[in-house]
Amino acid sequence: MAVRTLSTSNGTIKTSNPKLTRPFRIPSEDLSPSCHRGPVARLCAWLVDHQIHISLTYLLTVFFIHANFPAARRRTRPLFVLPHNDPSTGKYIRGWDDLAFVASWTMVIMGLRVAMMEYVLKPFASAGGVYKTKELVRFAEQAWLVVYYSISWPMGMYIMYHSKYWLNLDEMWTDFPNREMGGLLKWYYLVQFAFWLQQIVVVHIEERRKDHWQMFAHHIVTCTLVLASYMSYQLNVGNVVLCLMDLSDIFLSAAKNLRYLKYQTACDACFGVFIITWLFTRHLCYLIVCYSIYSQTISIGCYDSATGARLSYDGGTDIVKNLFQAYVDPDGPVCYNDPIRYWFLGLLLSLQLLLIIWFGMIVRVALSVLRGKPADDSRSDDEGDDDEEGEEEEEDNLVEKMVEDVEAKAIRSRVDGTNGSLTLGSAPPQPYVEEEVGAEALRFVRQNSPPASRPYRKSSGRATGISIPGHGDRKELLGRIGCDKPA
Repeated sequence: MAVRTLSTSNGTIKTSNPKLTRPFRIPSEDLSPSCHRGPVARLCAWLVDHQIHISLTYLLTVFFIHANFPAARRRTRPLFVLPHNDPSTGKYIRGWDDLAFVASWTMVIMGLRVAMMEYVLKPFASAGGVYKTKELVRFAEQAWLVVYYSISWPMGMYIMYHSKYWLNLDEMWTDFPNREMGGLLKWYYLVQFAFWLQQIVVVHIEERRKDHWQMFAHHIVTCTLVLASYMSYQLNVGNVVLCLMDLSDIFLSAAKNLRYLKYQTACDACFGVFIITWLFTRHLCYLIVCYSIYSQTISIGCYDSATGARLSYDGGTDIVKNLFQAYVDPDGPVCYNDPIRYWFLGLLLSLQLLLIIWFGMIVRVALSVLRGKPADDSRSDDEGDDDEEGEEEEEDNLVEKMVEDVEAKAIRSRVDGTNGSLTLGSAPPQPYVEEEVGAEALRFVRQNSPPASRPYRKSSGRATGISIPGHGDRKELLGRIGCDKPA
């Protein structure tokens, strides 16, 4: 069934069908008062619809100001060029301009995500046989994650492979404080932070899933860990944890997309790889890193920020002051103490608790696969299927009701050019063929009374009915305009 549009004096109604890639929309004036939600919900809907425009407007404005106002370049340059470079060493340090860089990349990732979803991933899904609107959205969301993690994970592994702590956790705690860092490591870390900030925005402005609060908590803890580890010179352990977390997400999102594409065997196999990867990286290796933080961490004390020499064995008890030391007093001593260690360890273990809860859901899915059922994510993606079926049924009822109101008007418009129109978005499927109805095809039948099914026609002493070939049966007419439900 192709796209059908009924044009009436009250507006236009578009019907959905299994091959429609755009969501069914009803004009706002046709919505019931209960459909008009609060201002926050409307703002979120506006943000969802204009993510690309917001991102492009921001970037074009920044580039315009940078190109035309030389005095402002000191402020605009950190928005798109990695800040705080030391020309003498080619290395980078931390500074307040990092926040501007993160803000810009948050906007870039937001626009890039929506552009990829709308213009690349959804068409790809449609070509692969995914037709339902919600499935298209979910496929695009998961495919975007596959794309992102397929870039971030190899980059993180490349950084870790060329480091001293590759397969040697003891080296994570040496050379503290590592004040200077390479450009790739800094870019990788700040862009990861921007990505997770963008995920917090997305999880709030888009349709909520049933694991909304778990995802929100996960994103908050992740952002806190990434930011705090960057500020407190803990990039080594941060790089390791990010690599451990990113790998399994590739297989999870890939398995979901294979299910949407109806490659169930490949989906089950990918899901099996995902379970093994998740268990190995997010539980076994992750807990080994947590134990290293507990037992092999940096020695307590204060260190010279330039040379790394240990100045004292008393690191104090302050957490916030030491976290912001690189920004408040970059040349001062850097202190590490037990409160900082246990604060990081507490955040990592809280994240592990959330991962254990999710793994319990994953095990239930794995058991269903072993019983012969298909792999089906129980966390969030299945929510809304019943709602979608209900929406489709409600839509069909609405369209058929409107057809009853415009049917006669559309036929008169086709015959004598009166007001009202019947528009077909594309040709109906064969064997029906659109034809011009000429005068020779009309049969004028004398009627003594108006048809009972047309109570809104004015009756007269001598009524003339017009019978058009192929339109005698109402169900046949509904089939021709694409609004009759298939048997």
